[in-house]
Amino acid sequence: MDYANDPELNGKYLGTITKDFATVSDTLLEASSQVRKMDISKYPIFVFARQEVPLGSLLVNADELNLEWHVFASFLELFVQQGIVSTEGIEAFQSTYKDADEYCCLFVLDKEFTNFVYIPYPED
Repeated sequence: MDYANDPELNGKYLGTITKDFATVSDTLLEASSQVRKMDISKYPIFVFARQEVPLGSLLVNADELNLEWHVFASFLELFVQQGIVSTEGIEAFQSTYKDADEYCCLFVLDKEFTNFVYIPYPED
């Protein structure tokens, strides 16, 4: 699996993900900070999915905020336990992981597209 931004991320996904991300980015940045501060993981991952998925904890319910994407809080070690990132792929994932204070690591999960995407947090 390619752990860097996927150049094939088409406009359909980018538009809806960006719109929802703008709404929840403060929540995700705070959650990312807490995951790292509490030494849960150095690699927080936020799963964007249109339906409930067993990947982490539900952080943002799309239905409650009138969004298209649910957001689940997760992290690298859980992705390894669940077999999404292989033990051989850990180093590759870590080497492509961007600064968590500046970029949000999303795992976009949908029928036509499943991949990691890094989106910069908005500057205040």
